[in-house]
Amino acid sequence: MPQICPTNLDHLYHLLLAQLRPSNIDGARGSRNVIRRIIKMIRNRWPKVKILVRGDSGFVRENLIRWCENNSVDYIFGLARNNNLLQKAQKVRGKAAKGMIDTNEVTRAYGDFYHRTKSESWAWPRRVIIKAEHRPGKKPQCRFLVTSLNRQTATPKEVYKEIYCPRGDMENRIKDCQLDLFGDRMSSHDYRANQLRLIMAGYAYVLIDGIRREALQTTPLAKAVPHTIRLKLLKVCARVINSVRRVKISMPNAYPYQNIFFKAHAALAPT
Repeated sequence: MPQICPTNLDHLYHLLLAQLRPSNIDGARGSRNVIRRIIKMIRNRWPKVKILVRGDSGFVRENLIRWCENNSVDYIFGLARNNNLLQKAQKVRGKAAKGMIDTNEVTRAYGDFYHRTKSESWAWPRRVIIKAEHRPGKKPQCRFLVTSLNRQTATPKEVYKEIYCPRGDMENRIKDCQLDLFGDRMSSHDYRANQLRLIMAGYAYVLIDGIRREALQTTPLAKAVPHTIRLKLLKVCARVINSVRRVKISMPNAYPYQNIFFKAHAALAPT
Protein backbone atom coordinates (compact mmCIF):
# COMPACT_ATOMS: atom_id res chain seq x y z
CA MET A 1 0.00 0.00 0.00
CA PRO A 2 1.07 3.60 -0.43
CA GLN A 3 1.87 5.24 2.87
CA ILE A 4 -0.28 7.97 4.39
CA CYS A 5 1.75 10.47 6.38
CA PRO A 6 0.25 13.30 8.44
CA THR A 7 3.08 15.78 7.90
CA ASN A 8 3.38 16.69 11.57
CA LEU A 9 3.73 13.01 12.57
CA ASP A 10 5.98 11.72 9.81
CA HIS A 11 8.43 10.14 12.26
CA LEU A 12 5.77 8.01 13.96
CA TYR A 13 4.53 4.86 12.29
CA HIS A 14 1.10 3.46 12.97
CA LEU A 15 -0.53 0.49 11.30
CA LEU A 16 -3.69 1.73 9.57
CA LEU A 17 -4.69 -1.29 7.52
CA ALA A 18 -3.87 -4.98 7.17
CA GLN A 19 -5.62 -6.19 4.05
CA LEU A 20 -4.86 -9.30 2.03
CA ARG A 21 -5.16 -8.77 -1.71
CA PRO A 22 -5.39 -11.30 -4.56
CA SER A 23 -2.23 -11.73 -6.61
CA ASN A 24 -3.98 -11.83 -9.97
CA ILE A 25 -5.07 -8.17 -10.09
CA ASP A 26 -3.34 -4.86 -10.77
CA GLY A 27 -1.09 -3.85 -7.88
CA ALA A 28 -2.89 -0.53 -7.39
CA ARG A 29 -6.44 -1.76 -7.83
CA GLY A 30 -8.65 -0.64 -4.97
CA SER A 31 -6.00 1.66 -3.47
CA ARG A 32 -8.06 4.79 -4.06
CA ASN A 33 -11.03 3.43 -2.11
CA VAL A 34 -8.81 2.30 0.75
CA ILE A 35 -6.99 5.63 0.95
CA ARG A 36 -10.26 7.52 0.77
CA ARG A 37 -11.64 5.52 3.72
CA ILE A 38 -8.50 5.98 5.84
CA ILE A 39 -8.20 9.71 5.13
CA LYS A 40 -11.85 10.20 6.00
CA MET A 41 -11.23 8.66 9.43
CA ILE A 42 -8.10 10.78 9.96
CA ARG A 43 -9.88 14.00 9.06
CA ASN A 44 -12.85 13.18 11.25
CA ARG A 45 -10.37 13.33 14.15
CA TRP A 46 -8.00 16.03 12.84
CA PRO A 47 -9.90 18.11 10.25
CA LYS A 48 -7.04 20.50 9.44
CA VAL A 49 -4.14 18.04 9.33
CA LYS A 50 -2.01 18.06 6.18
CA ILE A 51 -1.68 14.61 4.64
CA LEU A 52 0.91 13.30 2.21
CA VAL A 53 0.58 9.98 0.36
CA ARG A 54 3.82 8.29 -0.68
CA GLY A 55 4.16 5.25 -2.89
CA ASP A 56 6.27 3.55 -5.52
CA SER A 57 5.66 3.66 -9.26
CA GLY A 58 3.05 0.91 -9.08
CA PHE A 59 0.58 3.46 -7.67
CA VAL A 60 0.89 6.06 -10.43
CA ARG A 61 -2.72 5.75 -11.54
CA GLU A 62 -4.77 8.66 -12.82
CA ASN A 63 -7.79 7.86 -10.65
CA LEU A 64 -5.68 7.88 -7.46
CA ILE A 65 -3.70 11.00 -8.38
CA ARG A 66 -6.82 12.88 -9.46
CA TRP A 67 -8.61 11.95 -6.21
CA CYS A 68 -5.67 13.29 -4.16
CA GLU A 69 -5.68 16.55 -6.11
CA ASN A 70 -9.43 16.98 -5.73
CA ASN A 71 -9.32 16.35 -1.98
CA SER A 72 -6.35 18.50 -0.94
CA VAL A 73 -4.10 15.51 -0.32
CA ASP A 74 -0.46 15.87 -1.38
CA TYR A 75 1.32 12.95 -3.00
CA ILE A 76 4.74 11.73 -4.07
CA PHE A 77 4.96 8.62 -6.23
CA GLY A 78 7.89 6.96 -7.92
CA LEU A 79 7.72 7.21 -11.69
CA ALA A 80 9.05 4.54 -14.04
CA ARG A 81 11.61 6.06 -16.38
CA ASN A 82 11.19 6.03 -20.15
CA ASN A 83 12.88 7.64 -23.13
CA ASN A 84 10.61 10.66 -23.00
CA LEU A 85 11.50 11.39 -19.37
CA LEU A 86 15.20 10.78 -19.98
CA GLN A 87 15.14 13.24 -22.87
CA LYS A 88 13.50 15.95 -20.76
CA ALA A 89 16.07 15.34 -18.02
CA GLN A 90 19.13 15.78 -20.28
CA LYS A 91 20.21 19.04 -18.64
CA VAL A 92 20.25 17.54 -15.13
CA ARG A 93 21.93 14.36 -16.34
CA GLY A 94 24.59 16.42 -18.09
CA LYS A 95 25.22 18.43 -14.92
CA ALA A 96 25.80 15.24 -12.93
CA ALA A 97 28.09 13.83 -15.63
CA LYS A 98 30.19 17.00 -15.74
CA GLY A 99 30.54 17.05 -11.95
CA MET A 100 31.75 13.45 -11.95
CA ILE A 101 34.27 14.12 -14.72
CA ASP A 102 35.61 17.23 -12.96
CA THR A 103 35.97 15.65 -9.51
CA ASN A 104 36.21 11.90 -10.30
CA GLU A 105 33.78 11.38 -7.42
CA VAL A 106 30.15 10.43 -7.07
CA THR A 107 28.02 13.35 -8.23
CA ARG A 108 24.29 13.80 -7.80
CA ALA A 109 22.14 16.44 -9.43
CA TYR A 110 18.48 17.25 -8.86
CA GLY A 111 15.97 19.04 -11.03
CA ASP A 112 12.33 19.18 -12.02
CA PHE A 113 10.07 19.81 -14.98
CA TYR A 114 6.39 19.53 -15.84
CA HIS A 115 5.38 16.45 -17.77
CA ARG A 116 2.29 14.91 -19.31
CA THR A 117 2.20 11.38 -20.69
CA LYS A 118 2.21 11.03 -24.47
CA SER A 119 -0.93 8.91 -24.32
CA GLU A 120 -2.59 11.76 -22.40
CA SER A 121 -3.62 9.35 -19.66
CA TRP A 122 -2.80 12.22 -17.31
CA ALA A 123 -5.43 14.93 -17.34
CA TRP A 124 -2.81 17.70 -17.23
CA PRO A 125 0.96 18.20 -16.83
CA ARG A 126 2.34 17.40 -13.38
CA ARG A 127 5.59 18.20 -11.63
CA VAL A 128 8.27 15.54 -12.08
CA ILE A 129 11.41 15.39 -9.91
CA ILE A 130 14.63 13.90 -11.26
CA LYS A 131 17.68 12.67 -9.39
CA ALA A 132 20.68 11.91 -11.63
CA GLU A 133 23.69 10.12 -10.18
CA HIS A 134 27.03 9.43 -11.86
CA ARG A 135 29.68 7.18 -10.33
CA PRO A 136 33.19 6.70 -11.74
CA GLY A 137 33.34 3.45 -13.70
CA LYS A 138 29.66 2.64 -13.22
CA LYS A 139 26.48 3.08 -15.19
CA PRO A 140 24.63 6.38 -14.58
CA GLN A 141 21.38 6.18 -12.62
CA CYS A 142 18.22 8.26 -12.96
CA ARG A 143 15.23 8.24 -10.64
CA PHE A 144 11.96 10.06 -11.26
CA LEU A 145 9.11 11.11 -8.97
CA VAL A 146 5.77 12.76 -9.65
CA THR A 147 4.44 15.06 -6.95
CA SER A 148 1.79 17.63 -6.15
CA LEU A 149 4.25 19.69 -4.07
CA ASN A 150 5.06 22.92 -5.89
CA ARG A 151 8.42 24.68 -6.16
CA GLN A 152 7.57 27.14 -3.39
CA THR A 153 6.88 24.25 -0.99
CA ALA A 154 10.01 22.17 -1.58
CA THR A 155 13.03 22.11 -3.86
CA PRO A 156 13.69 18.98 -5.97
CA LYS A 157 16.41 17.85 -3.55
CA GLU A 158 14.15 18.34 -0.53
CA VAL A 159 11.32 16.42 -2.19
CA TYR A 160 13.59 13.50 -3.00
CA LYS A 161 15.89 13.25 0.03
CA GLU A 162 13.83 14.60 2.92
CA ILE A 163 10.29 13.58 1.98
CA TYR A 164 10.37 10.63 -0.40
CA CYS A 165 13.46 8.65 0.66
CA PRO A 166 12.33 8.18 4.31
CA ARG A 167 9.61 5.88 2.96
CA GLY A 168 12.36 3.25 2.87
CA ASP A 169 12.19 3.08 6.66
CA MET A 170 8.43 2.60 6.39
CA GLU A 171 9.12 -0.43 4.19
CA ASN A 172 11.22 -1.81 7.05
CA ARG A 173 8.22 -1.58 9.36
CA ILE A 174 6.18 -3.61 6.87
CA LYS A 175 8.97 -6.20 6.83
CA ASP A 176 8.87 -6.25 10.65
CA CYS A 177 5.25 -7.33 10.47
CA GLN A 178 5.82 -9.84 7.69
CA LEU A 179 9.07 -11.49 8.74
CA ASP A 180 9.27 -11.05 12.52
CA LEU A 181 5.57 -11.46 13.34
CA PHE A 182 4.61 -14.07 10.74
CA GLY A 183 2.54 -11.77 8.53
CA ASP A 184 3.66 -13.85 5.54
CA ARG A 185 2.05 -17.09 6.78
CA MET A 186 -0.64 -17.59 4.13
CA SER A 187 -0.78 -21.39 3.96
CA SER A 188 -4.56 -21.82 4.38
CA HIS A 189 -6.64 -22.70 1.33
CA ASP A 190 -9.39 -20.31 2.37
CA TYR A 191 -8.92 -16.59 1.59
CA ARG A 192 -10.74 -15.51 4.76
CA ALA A 193 -8.50 -17.64 6.96
CA ASN A 194 -5.40 -16.04 5.46
CA GLN A 195 -6.94 -12.60 5.95
CA LEU A 196 -7.48 -13.44 9.62
CA ARG A 197 -3.84 -14.52 9.92
CA LEU A 198 -2.76 -11.16 8.50
CA ILE A 199 -5.01 -9.26 10.90
CA MET A 200 -3.55 -11.17 13.85
CA ALA A 201 -0.03 -10.34 12.66
CA GLY A 202 -1.14 -6.71 12.49
CA TYR A 203 -2.41 -6.87 16.07
CA ALA A 204 0.91 -8.38 17.13
CA TYR A 205 2.78 -5.51 15.46
CA VAL A 206 0.61 -2.91 17.21
CA LEU A 207 1.28 -4.65 20.55
CA ILE A 208 5.04 -4.89 20.07
CA ASP A 209 5.29 -1.35 18.72
CA GLY A 210 3.26 -0.05 21.67
CA ILE A 211 5.59 -1.79 24.13
CA ARG A 212 8.61 -0.33 22.35
CA ARG A 213 7.23 3.23 22.36
CA GLU A 214 5.72 3.23 25.84
CA ALA A 215 8.04 1.03 27.87
CA LEU A 216 11.41 0.63 26.17
CA GLN A 217 12.44 4.17 25.21
CA THR A 218 14.98 4.43 28.05
CA THR A 219 16.40 0.93 27.53
CA PRO A 220 18.82 -0.67 25.04
CA LEU A 221 15.76 -2.06 23.22
CA ALA A 222 14.41 1.39 22.31
CA LYS A 223 15.07 0.78 18.62
CA ALA A 224 14.95 -3.00 18.58
CA VAL A 225 13.07 -4.86 15.87
CA PRO A 226 10.10 -7.04 16.92
CA HIS A 227 12.13 -10.25 16.63
CA THR A 228 14.67 -8.96 19.16
CA ILE A 229 11.93 -7.83 21.56
CA ARG A 230 10.21 -11.21 21.32
CA LEU A 231 13.47 -13.08 21.87
CA LYS A 232 14.83 -11.01 24.77
CA LEU A 233 11.70 -9.79 26.53
CA LEU A 234 8.82 -12.18 25.85
CA LYS A 235 10.33 -15.63 25.26
CA VAL A 236 11.44 -16.09 28.84
CA CYS A 237 11.43 -19.38 30.70
CA ALA A 238 9.62 -19.11 34.05
CA ARG A 239 7.90 -21.29 36.63
CA VAL A 240 4.19 -20.66 37.25
CA ILE A 241 3.07 -21.58 40.78
CA ASN A 242 -0.66 -21.68 41.56
CA SER A 243 -1.96 -21.34 45.10
CA VAL A 244 -5.37 -20.67 46.62
CA ARG A 245 -4.89 -16.91 46.77
CA ARG A 246 -2.46 -16.08 44.01
CA VAL A 247 -0.58 -17.07 40.87
CA LYS A 248 3.14 -16.66 41.29
CA ILE A 249 5.55 -16.41 38.37
CA SER A 250 9.11 -17.27 39.30
CA MET A 251 11.68 -15.80 36.93
CA PRO A 252 15.11 -17.45 36.52
CA ASN A 253 18.03 -15.75 38.25
CA ALA A 254 20.17 -16.28 35.17
CA TYR A 255 17.83 -14.25 32.92
CA PRO A 256 20.21 -11.58 31.50
CA TYR A 257 17.60 -8.92 30.72
CA GLN A 258 15.95 -8.64 34.14
CA ASN A 259 16.47 -4.89 34.44
CA ILE A 260 14.86 -4.21 31.06
CA PHE A 261 11.98 -6.56 31.85
CA PHE A 262 11.18 -4.87 35.17
CA LYS A 263 11.49 -1.38 33.65
CA ALA A 264 9.01 -2.35 30.96
CA HIS A 265 6.70 -3.90 33.54
CA ALA A 266 6.80 -0.77 35.68
CA ALA A 267 6.10 1.48 32.67
CA LEU A 268 3.10 -0.60 31.58
CA ALA A 269 1.67 -1.35 35.02
CA PRO A 270 -1.52 0.62 35.88
CA THR A 271 -0.90 3.46 38.34
